[in-house]
Parts: sequence; C-alpha cells; structure tokens
Amino acid sequence: MKRIVVLGSNFAGYTAAIQLRKQLGKKENEIIVVAPSHEFLYVPSLIWVPFGRRKVEDIKFDILPIFRKKNIQFIQDKAVQVDPEHNTVHLEAEEPICYDYLVVATGVQMNFDVVDGLKPEDNKIENIVIPRLAQKTQHAFEALIKDPGPVVIGATQGASCMGAAYEYLFNMDNELRRRKVRGQVKLYWITPEPYLGNFGIDGMPGGEAMLKMFMKLYNIEWITDASIKKIEDNTITLKDGTELPYKMAMLMPPFEGAQVMKNSPALVDDKGFVETDGTYQHHTFKNVFAAGLAVQVRPNFEIKNTPFGVPKTGYPSDVTGKIVAKNIARLIKGNQPLIDKEWGKIPALCVMDAGRKEVYLVANHLFKPRQFAIMLPNILNDFGKVLLEKYFIWKNKRGYAQLP
Repeated sequence: MKRIVVLGSNFAGYTAAIQLRKQLGKKENEIIVVAPSHEFLYVPSLIWVPFGRRKVEDIKFDILPIFRKKNIQFIQDKAVQVDPEHNTVHLEAEEPICYDYLVVATGVQMNFDVVDGLKPEDNKIENIVIPRLAQKTQHAFEALIKDPGPVVIGATQGASCMGAAYEYLFNMDNELRRRKVRGQVKLYWITPEPYLGNFGIDGMPGGEAMLKMFMKLYNIEWITDASIKKIEDNTITLKDGTELPYKMAMLMPPFEGAQVMKNSPALVDDKGFVETDGTYQHHTFKNVFAAGLAVQVRPNFEIKNTPFGVPKTGYPSDVTGKIVAKNIARLIKGNQPLIDKEWGKIPALCVMDAGRKEVYLVANHLFKPRQFAIMLPNILNDFGKVLLEKYFIWKNKRGYAQLP
C-alpha cells in the first residue's frame, strides 16, 4: 500500500485527489489531502464579487463530504516545507507526514513587493484574486459610485493574470454605466503586454483588433508595454514618466510559488514554481509531481521589453490534476509510459467576460504553433461564462472530477 499526499484542495489538488481514488480503487492505497481550508473556491467568479453580482458564499462549497464518501483523508493545516530527501512534509500545527508520492497543488501567492504601494495594507491599490480582497474591492467600488473619479485597471510588470484584469475592466465599465456614473469616470487600462490581447500566450488571431474595438467602444484609454515606477496616494507613475491620476485602482501583481514551496528550494525555481517535465514529474525527485498553478511554465516566445508571465487558469489546472493522478497510478501499477502533455500543448478553452458580454477563446494548443485558434465575441449576453461557472461547481460539488 502506498501513501499519496496532495498539497492543496482547489482545482488541481481536488481533481488530483478524486482522480487518484478513481484510478487506484476505493480501499487500495492511502490518499491524504493537506490544505488550510476544506472549501473549494471557484476563483474565476471573483471578478463579479466587487460589483455584487456574486457573493463569495455563492462560489464555494465544502469538500469534506465528498472526501469522506471517497475515502480520502483530509488534514486542515498549513504545509510549511517539503523535505524530498526524506519524503516528508512538515506542517504548521500537526506532526510531519511522510509520503510515497507527493502532489504539489499549492497554487500561488502574490508578489506585492514588485512596486512600493501595491500591498493591500497600503490601502492604495485593490485586488480581486483573494476573497477578502475582492470583498474589500467591493467597498472601494461603492465609495467610487458616491464620489466618482478616474480609475486605473491593469497589471504590473511581471504579472501573468491579464485575462482576469481584462474581465474586471469590462465589468467595471458596464457597472458604471448601469449605475449612471460612467460619464464622470475616466477609465485607464495599463498592461505589460506588448499589444492588447497578448494574454501571455503570444496572442490569438484577431485578438488585438477585437480588444482595440472594445476599448474604443467603451471609451477606455490604454497603455501597453507599461511598467510602473511608483504608486502614490492619487497617482500612478510609469517608468516612461506618464502620470495617471486615480480615485480607485486595481492592479494584478506577479504570481510566485506558495511559501511552502519557496521554503523547499530543492524542488523549485527561483520564483518557487516546481520544476517538472511534460509528465508533471519533478526532474530529480521522481516521486514528486506538481499540478495547476504550482507548475513552472515558461513562455515559448521572446519577451523583448516589459516582462510578463504565462497565464495559469482553471482549465489547465483541471487537466494537469488528471494527468498527475493517472501518472502516479501508472507508476504504482507498473504501467509505463507516463502521459506527457506539456502545459503549452493543453487546449486553450476560455470564456472571457466583457461586461455582460463575452468572448470565446478556443485553440488546440495554449502556445504556438497551433493548428486551430479562434476568438468569437458574443455581444448579447454572457451566458457562456455563467454556464461554465455552474457546470464546474456542479461537477466538483458532486465529485465528478473525471468530467471535462
């Protein structure tokens, strides 16, 4: 009997644990999930929390009933370090736990130190990636409605989650119009991308033209290849000297590996991401796998000016969680070879909210070269984004992780 420890319980970790049990049988082998929370959060819908379209309670659920039903143990604790030489995970409150196989699905933490004034405690810049910060952003938005002024939205140098920032931008425009104050708000978009719609994947056919159309349609000023020099109480200054006044601002910072992985240097790169091959198996420690946002992913195209990163979203996290589960099961059962599917070869399947409108991004690969890639706008509503949310929460709430 083998013990598989999974660090993390959201998209990648939850999927990996459920699929491991499916692959290995209900009573064979021991599966233990370690995470600070036993709630699954549908992170993509956090973009709607600041505008009251969703509450955090609407997009999360308790995973314990599913784990109990599937004979998956759960330890609610924070992992602080992995010792791969001794196959041990050190926890904050509990005794260290040993493993035969380890799945790192710890997600990311945000690097608020990239620019002074970006930290939440500075009370200058809002953020939407963490529930409590999304709720704080809602309060800032309501204050803006009462006292309108310029708004700056975008991403800092080194950021990789431009898609969510675009969605927030267009939802901001839509909600300001709905609340009848859009005419009193000058809206700016700043991004480290070399052109609109790069998204950290070297763009999609027609993407730049479509994003420019949206910006002009919504009367949004934009600056690409933007690098922030400093953030003051009412002004954001770019490194080229451009000064942007703001009453409210939301900027996506760069992502780094979770602290537990940064405390485990033998497994990660300088940013704390786990170094794996296309099987998501660690280069050196072959009983360690990574899935989701914890995986080191490098762009396959040249970034010439302002640095930015590769996006890591829910769908690839779900896919890599399944691959890792199948590969560990193959090792335990002696079935070789392992499944090999690099991050960039995972299909691009995304629905980008454009403020009660949406854009479908579909490609056979996230990275080029691609044999098929298309962006299709739906300017009438955003039922696809809503449907995707309902589907993912429905399937995961019932433990149907094997579904696409």
